Amino acid sequence: MSAKPLLANAPWLISGGTARVLALLDADGEEARVVGGAVRNALLGLVPGDIDIATTALPDEVIRRAKAAGIKSVPTGIDHGTITLVIDSQPFEVTTLREDTETFGRKARVAFGRDWVKDAERRDFTMNGLSADARGVVYDYVGGIADAAARRVRFIGDPDQRIAEDYLRILRFFRIHAAFGAGEPDRDGYLACIRGRAGLASLSAERVRMEMLKLLVAHGASDAALAMADGGLLQALSGGVVYTGPLSAMIAIEAELGLPASSTRRLAALTVAVTEDAKRVATRLRLSNAEAKALDSMGHRWWRFATKDEAHARRLLYRLGAERYHDRVLLGWARAGGDVGSSRWRALAELPQRWTAPKFPLRAADFIARGMAEGPALGHVLTLAEDAWLAADFPLEEAALASIADQAAARVSRDERT
Repeated sequence: MSAKPLLANAPWLISGGTARVLALLDADGEEARVVGGAVRNALLGLVPGDIDIATTALPDEVIRRAKAAGIKSVPTGIDHGTITLVIDSQPFEVTTLREDTETFGRKARVAFGRDWVKDAERRDFTMNGLSADARGVVYDYVGGIADAAARRVRFIGDPDQRIAEDYLRILRFFRIHAAFGAGEPDRDGYLACIRGRAGLASLSAERVRMEMLKLLVAHGASDAALAMADGGLLQALSGGVVYTGPLSAMIAIEAELGLPASSTRRLAALTVAVTEDAKRVATRLRLSNAEAKALDSMGHRWWRFATKDEAHARRLLYRLGAERYHDRVLLGWARAGGDVGSSRWRALAELPQRWTAPKFPLRAADFIARGMAEGPALGHVLTLAEDAWLAADFPLEEAALASIADQAAARVSRDERT
């Protein structure tokens, strides 16, 4: 075990809500430390993210102390020893030290304890098994400091056992590696994930979705996805063919255009060639309605951008709106090879920045003035006129609009007679 004062200068640890929670629980015979990702991130020079705290104090004692200090407490997972304390609108998840007495997936039976070593040993990866006290001393019982320094994501103990305890750890292995790892994934962990891949079928779609969307926006998403595909893991999750090449291209395109990473765009690049793919993935991962609609839109005839000119692109931008248009162009670009130096694809992608579609200027009153009666025919003539206006490249001159209106009205009248 190593214990080193590595975080003495971490401002979030020695002031604010974190310091207040630690002071509250690290007294009167009890001990409290920051655990997990916040410690890992601090060692890597990253922002701490969510701050989780472990304590020897039992849940009822945590609640009692919080109440006495005027701190709001929420029993978010009290059966497993977790209480959320809220200070200045910031949540701190506080969990009593635990050790597994029996494990079977997510339903492990746990006992509360006071042993920091056993608590660390029940966690997933060595770099997540670290803890730090209020002085900034980091406690390492599992080799996490060395692994964090080497950017090596390694299971604590036997990888097969850790995975059997919760098969979501397969996805977390690749997600944590994509976010914090370097080089090839740890071989023992990688092979254990392949051996345990059948267990992915036992996971809820919601949990898989959460991990996959986080993985896809990590800086190492492309390499992690390729490793997962090579191990037969991605196909089982998506239920179909996966496309690691377009994913890599999408990531490069986002970087070229200075765009923030989009989990939905990257998921489409990885899994969607046609709208049927989008529907399947949305069902398997139980995507939100907004995510499902975005994937479906991107998968709809994206290939047309490969041959159409800018006039066609303007019509699509008018029909789709800027966001849907932009995402579909980027999928077309990624699936066309993703040449980030392509001036043509870049011009299509940047069209919404330099051109705003005008509103369709003709109204129902324009056709009523031409003798059209209210009813279904009026809606039909408006549709015909709008199509003609788009085909004419959005004219706004009165003469051009009058001609479009006259022709549309005449056509509907002719159709009605026949």
